[in-house]
Amino acid sequence: MEQLMKNTKDFAVSLVKAAMNKGASAAEVMVVEGSEFSVGVRLGEIEKLKDSASQHLGLRVLWEGRQAALSTSDFSREALDRLVQEAVELAQMTSVDDQLCLPDEADYAKDWPDLALYDSELATLATDKKIDLALAVETSAKNTDPRIVNFDGGGFDAACRGVIMANSAGFVGSYEATACSLAIVPIASENGSMQQDYWYDNKRKFNQLESAESIGRQAANRALRKLGGRKVKTQQVPVVFDQRVAASLLGDIFQAISGDSIMRKSSFLVGKLEEKIASDLLTIIDDGRIAGALGSRPFDSDGLPTQRTEVVKNGQLNSYLLNTYTAKKLGLKSTANASRGLSGPPTVTCNNFFIAAGKSSPKEIISSVKTGFFVTDLMGFGVNIVTGDYSRGASGIWIENGELTFPVEEVTIAGNLKEMLKQIEMVGSDLDFRDRISAPTLKIEKMIISGE
Repeated sequence: MEQLMKNTKDFAVSLVKAAMNKGASAAEVMVVEGSEFSVGVRLGEIEKLKDSASQHLGLRVLWEGRQAALSTSDFSREALDRLVQEAVELAQMTSVDDQLCLPDEADYAKDWPDLALYDSELATLATDKKIDLALAVETSAKNTDPRIVNFDGGGFDAACRGVIMANSAGFVGSYEATACSLAIVPIASENGSMQQDYWYDNKRKFNQLESAESIGRQAANRALRKLGGRKVKTQQVPVVFDQRVAASLLGDIFQAISGDSIMRKSSFLVGKLEEKIASDLLTIIDDGRIAGALGSRPFDSDGLPTQRTEVVKNGQLNSYLLNTYTAKKLGLKSTANASRGLSGPPTVTCNNFFIAAGKSSPKEIISSVKTGFFVTDLMGFGVNIVTGDYSRGASGIWIENGELTFPVEEVTIAGNLKEMLKQIEMVGSDLDFRDRISAPTLKIEKMIISGE
């Protein structure tokens, strides 16, 4: 891939020049090439198999405060000439936005640290070994308990990707990355009741992936512990979010601190910079330079060097997450959180976005609850980022006298994010980078559980 990417870098620069020769005031090209593999299994059989390679490019053109973005997978000379012409003509038809621009030349990424994003072992992994892994994770789940009777999916996925970016301000950058994932969704059955859950792992490198045996066993145990679930009476109690659910909550917080939401004034955190918004225990970080992490990259989609941003420090909101455009709109400095598809302008994304680990183990957190709810799953989309109102369908395990007792299902947990953040009483020590958004176990002082 290195030789191909070298040639494509030159090609990307030439395409930028072609757009400028057509009269564009600025131009930016992003080329993405790579391969994807996916195998899905069910009950010992291969249900789907995909192995593909692709190469695409996106061209963004600025024309006196106007912009257009087009993409293609046709790299022929005729198709590219047409793409450049159409992009320039389309840009002239759009409305003027005086904040549209490329970053200042001095701000572009200039160093290329080794972020351990690429794994040659994964890139050359034999197909039969990938299939064996998918079958092994299902076998592990099935062998955990005879009550595991079926599956709702599972398999192994791998991707290798090269990214090249060039623009008319002289920035040219590239990087390669790999990623793989292994997951299984077992279905448990007992006395006419059926429940399903899942477990998974995502990693940049194959040898860092959790074993198929461990993933299968954990997925099975998560489904088994739901059997016999029932509602509880409506009440207000402490709520403990497990890692996966806490990461979902953090995803909602990302929406609230994203420059896109702040710019549109559609977040309950508008105007809250440097204010106390959460418990002293809460520190939230975005870091695009953690070696080997899924959200790491040397530069963002504006070409700016990724960085570590303390979004919330001991409960105080210190920063929003911004790309060049939203930063300029808000009169702030970009935090290098630009992301773009090939056919659109940059938006705001997170890199590795996580809640800093606390000092309490999950067992200590659960032991601290006399009567409460340990939430392991959330359903629905009942979160209003404008007001902070939070209401989600949930299932999990009831806590009595510090012990997990019986499974709970078909209840709703409700609160308001503004209060929930201030009521974080304990933060777990079990932070685990399994996704780009990661969180440890969290305990919230009280929420309304709506059941019977």
